Parts: sequence; structure tokens; C-alpha cells
Amino acid sequence: MPRWGWAVLALVALGLLLASWKLSETVTVESPATASVQHARFVGGKACISCHAAASRDWKGSHHDLAMQAVSDQTVLGDFNQARFNYAGVTSTFFKRDGSFFVNTDGPDGKLADFQIRYAFGVSPLQQYLIELPGGKLQALSIAWDSRAREAGGQRWFHLYPGEKVDHKDVLHWTRRTQNWNHMCAECHSTDLRKNYDASTQRFHTTWTDINVSCEACHGPGSNHLAWAKRGDGRDAIPNKGLAVQFDERRNVHWTIDPASGNAKRSAGRTTQKEIETCARCHSRRSQLSEDFVHGRPLMDTHAPAALQSGLYHVDGQIRDEVYEYASFKQSKMFHQGVTCSDCHNPHTLKLRAKGSEVCMQCHAAVKYTAPAHHRHKTGSAGSDCLACHMPTQTYMGVDVRRDHSFRVPRPDQSVSLGTPNACTACHAEKSAAWAAAAVRGWLGRDAHGFQTFAPALAAARKRAPNAEAGLLALLDDPLQPAVVRATVAEELGAWLSPQSVQALARALNDPDPQVRSGALAGLIELPLEQRWQLAAPLLHDDVRALRIEAAGQFAGVPLEQMTPEQRADMERASAEFLAAQKQNADTPEGQVNLGNFHVARGEFSASEAAYLTAIKLDADWIPTYVNLADLQRQMQRDPEAEQTLRAGLMRQPSAAALHFSLGLLQVRAKRTGAALASLKQAARLEPDNAQYSYVYVVALHSAGQTREAQTVLGQALKRIPGDRGLLELKGQVAAAH
Repeated sequence: MPRWGWAVLALVALGLLLASWKLSETVTVESPATASVQHARFVGGKACISCHAAASRDWKGSHHDLAMQAVSDQTVLGDFNQARFNYAGVTSTFFKRDGSFFVNTDGPDGKLADFQIRYAFGVSPLQQYLIELPGGKLQALSIAWDSRAREAGGQRWFHLYPGEKVDHKDVLHWTRRTQNWNHMCAECHSTDLRKNYDASTQRFHTTWTDINVSCEACHGPGSNHLAWAKRGDGRDAIPNKGLAVQFDERRNVHWTIDPASGNAKRSAGRTTQKEIETCARCHSRRSQLSEDFVHGRPLMDTHAPAALQSGLYHVDGQIRDEVYEYASFKQSKMFHQGVTCSDCHNPHTLKLRAKGSEVCMQCHAAVKYTAPAHHRHKTGSAGSDCLACHMPTQTYMGVDVRRDHSFRVPRPDQSVSLGTPNACTACHAEKSAAWAAAAVRGWLGRDAHGFQTFAPALAAARKRAPNAEAGLLALLDDPLQPAVVRATVAEELGAWLSPQSVQALARALNDPDPQVRSGALAGLIELPLEQRWQLAAPLLHDDVRALRIEAAGQFAGVPLEQMTPEQRADMERASAEFLAAQKQNADTPEGQVNLGNFHVARGEFSASEAAYLTAIKLDADWIPTYVNLADLQRQMQRDPEAEQTLRAGLMRQPSAAALHFSLGLLQVRAKRTGAALASLKQAARLEPDNAQYSYVYVVALHSAGQTREAQTVLGQALKRIPGDRGLLELKGQVAAAH
């Protein structure tokens, strides 16, 4: 579980759905004679068809083409013939009236009402439906249509959260912000999406140029290219044919299979990630910092991709939560050998370039890899399929089966030692991981080896094992490790911050990969501000915007008089970008809390309080808002109000350990020892693996004279987190005092 820091920049976590709304004004194309090469504009996919007919035919009917559609008898796949669906005590009815599509279901107040379906969202293996609510909000209904064939279990209504009872008070209800299309979905289901949120009125005026994922979503705005195409003489005056980006990583490149290894080698190394990062804009778990995505520029200019955090990925990097493909692929040997997305996928049809395992044989010799000596299964069986072993699946949204793109060797031995999943027992569900590990050992004479080697060190770190820091340092300093792994390791090192780890993180601040630099900055967050400033101030003028934004958030509290004139200028520019990012996400409590924290660091308490109160209006269930607002009120010597704030949060989220912890600290300051111990105990009970909560509870018990109880709690905490330095130091202090 996360520890909600009072001054930590909280990047906005994008959700698990995808979508789009309201047509923008018609785009006018400049004449060839007057077209500017300085500022390309979106012209709409229809302008591309006459010259790119083959690509258009491939794209037509693809998932990109059908990503979002206006409702009609042709686009709506679900049964709206008075079909009924029961969930959590609510019976929803799907029907048509006067040619329009409706659902009668529980609305924002929990009462049944008729809601008109505005858009069909997606097509296969499920289709969702968007409903308009006041304020320009489009919401994704959580009852979806299973569009698979009936014999595959489809052609039915189903709820996306079948194991829960989601009602109108639940954060996952279709009327709540987690199901909001404008913020959570729209960017990746339409082209040139502009959210256009007005914070003063709390209304959306969202626009697009194409309702679906059209040509310019990937190739960039096409006005200059269209001008180039229409110009006769003088075309050379428009650079690069007016293209916003050229996907040329595969141009004049071929792969040659080495007979000895059976593996292919690229004729020339891949020198850019333009194609991969264009795909990653939507095929990654990431936060959006700006709508001004420039095709061909680094992804982190406008987005902050997630690393391999606990809860998103298993400790060995396998997919866990809905994380899409990007970070998995960046872990893979394929990525590091120069493979791009379109080596395997046709970028217009989105289909594989060959059927099933045949796509692998483009680069892996069939004579070697289709032989039973390699896959150890009967030819033609499920176990002989490359994808089954090297790209295991996870099912999301009830029916959406997706493959892990880390292309890993199955490691049942790590399932035994670390508890990670493995492809062997995914098929042989009746068998144990130990059985599978023994089988592999029998085939190879040893445990399997793979490209990804970081799992033991990362597992040790998350268990706070005594030797974990050394393992993390070895990974961070190893240039052969995938950058996404090193970024993850840099974040994890924040739990230690010894002289050795600080030095390693300081080196990582200059890493060539921006995600590693970001991880290093996050890893240093617990250092005193002055020391952090000395190490990381140069990131205020980093080449990549995400780094500048993160640095501005961290250094908002640095006094201007401590900066050189150049640093002040850097801080001013980076702060403007930080504030623009929060404006982009002003419809979320995360964006408002980031803004509030920024103002707190600058001593602008009135502005910060206004931001926190806005965050509560946007989502009264988001826990960090209450923690940050209460701490602000404490700083303003308004402790009674701070307690009211925390108790208001607990009324909505009674199991929030962070709220109990903050309340306990407030009660300690007020010398209400009994109440403080009860609150701190609750926090430690709710999050027993949070070393900070256990540490403070033990200190409070010891200070209250309850030394025996303190020793018991400390002993239990050390069993769960044996290598935590704070707890180990506390053990010596408590023992000495006793």
C-alpha cells in the first residue's frame, strides 16, 4: 500500500478503461501556396484516403477504426430488446425508444432512471456504452456487452466487477470519476482529443477531429504533408514531405537468422524509439501531463509511464494489474535486440504479421524452436505453442485476454521461491510449482535461465531483507539491465538512503534514460530538501518535460535567495510547466492535491487550502486529500479543524490506515496519549507491512511506558519486515532502555 507523503508529487494514475466525445469545428486546410511548415494542424483522416488507399483499407474495421462510434443499429452490438440484467440488487433494462438506445439503471443518487446511450465504445471482445451526465461528462457504463461468439460464452450482458457489490456510493460506480471518459479514456480512443475542462465551472467541453483512432493519431497532424502532396513544383521547400514523424526504424533493415543459435540479428541497431513510444502513448500505464504530444518527441515530454511498481507487476515483472504492453516490452530481450512493435504487428490492421507462433519464426529458426527437444511437448499441442510459454495471458475486464509482452522464459523455480506465476502451472493447473520446477530441472539439468534476472533482488527489497540494498545497488549500476528495471530499483532505494545508495542515485540522475532519472529523483524524496537540491537542481532544465515538472514539484520550497539567477530562471520555467500539468488534470483530486502541495511548499496557504477543498468536491473518497489538508491546518495552528478533517475522511473511508496514522500524530501533539495509541494501533493493524506505521506505534507505546507491548509489536513487525533499518535501530534503543 502507498504511503501518502505530505509533500510528494502525486502523478495522476490513468484508469483501466478507454474512449472519446463532441466533434470539434471543421478543420480548414491551408492552400499549398500558403501552407506553413512551422505549425502543422490536424486535418482529419478522410484527407488521407485518396493517396493512402491500401493503408486505409487495412485500417477499416480494425480496433482503432472501431475504438469509438456514434450509436446506431449498425454500431451497437448489445441486446437492447428489453434485455434485463441483475447486479447487486439492481435490475437494469436495455431498450430502444424513438430510434435511440437507453438503459434504465441506478444513477448518481442510486435511483432507477432512464439514461440515453450516446456512444458505443470498443468492439471486441466487449463493447461498453457511454452516457452523458451534466457538466459535459461522459461516463462508461459498468455493464458491458460480451461480444464474443455465443459458443465462447459471449452474447450476454455482464458487469465489469462481478465479485463486488458496486452501488452508487462506491468509487467504481459508473457515475463516479473512475469511469469518466473525458479523463480516463478519451485520449486513447479518439484523434486530437482536447479535454477542455473548465475548473471554474467544473464542466467539460471535450473535442476531437476524428471520433476514432485515425491516421493522425499515430502519424501526427497532417496539414503540412497534405500541402506537400498538393504542391506541384517546389515540394522540396517543405522538409520531410511535411510529415510530423517518419517511422523509419525498420527502413532498409533486415533480420538474418544465425544457424548456430537459431536466432536472428538485426542488420543495423535501432537508434530511436519513435515508433515504440508513439504506441506507448496509449499502450502503457501512464499519467498524462500535457495534451501537446509531439510525434517523434520522447514520450516523457507529455506522459509519465509507470515503472514496475508493486501492485502493477509481479516482483519478476510479469503483468498483474491492467498495465498494457509498454513496460513489459521494455523488459524484454526482444526490445534490447532492436525489435519494434510493427515487426510483429501490422500497424494498420493491428493483426499479427503471421498466424500464432509463425510470427516468432520470422526471427527464430523453426527447425530448432518447433522441435520437441526445445518445447518438450507433443508437436501441435498447446504446450508446443511459443505464445503459451513465452507470452502467458491475464484476463482483464472479465473477458479481455491479453498477453504479457516481456517474452520471458518460464521460471517455475521462482514461483517456488518468490511466489510469482509461471506459464507451466497456468496450463497444468492441477500441478504444483515445485512439480514444474522439477520437470524443467530434469530437462535441463538446472533451473531455467532468462533475460530478466532482477526478481530475487527486488523481492528481497520489498521484504526489507537485511542484504537487500546491495542487490538493488548492483542492479542500478548495471547498464545491461533494462532501463525500466533500473528506474524501479531507483525508486525502491528510497527505503534505505545510506551514503552508498545516495551516491548511486546521484549518478542515476544523469542516466541517459529519462525514466531512470525520474526513478532516481523519486528515490531521493526522503532526503532533506537542501541536500536534494544540491544533487538534483539540474533536472529543472532537463531535456524532458516530465523531469522538469517532477523537479519543480519537489523544489517548490527552496528559497529563491538560495538560487543563482540561472536556477531561478530554470525554476520559473519548470514551475510554469508544473502548473500547466495540474491545470491539465484539474478535474482530478490528484491534480488539485499536487497544486495544493506546491502552494504549501511556497507558504501560499490560502491557495493550497482552496485546492484541497476543490479536491474533496471532486472526489470525497480520495484519502490523500484529507491527509494533506489536515497537515496544512496543523501548520496554520488549526488543530481542531485538522482533527475534523481527518474524522470526515474516516467517515467515508474507515479502513484508511493513512487517516488513522495522521489522526494519531495529531493526538500525540495534543498529549491525548490513550486516543493516540488507539489510532496508531489501528494504522499499524490495517497496514502491517508499513514500517513507518509500526515504528511510530512502537515509539508511542515505549514513550507511554508500555515497554512490554512495544517489544511485542516491534518483534511482530520485524518478522514481517526483517531488514528495515529504522525498526532494527529501534530494537536496540528499546532493549537498552528496558
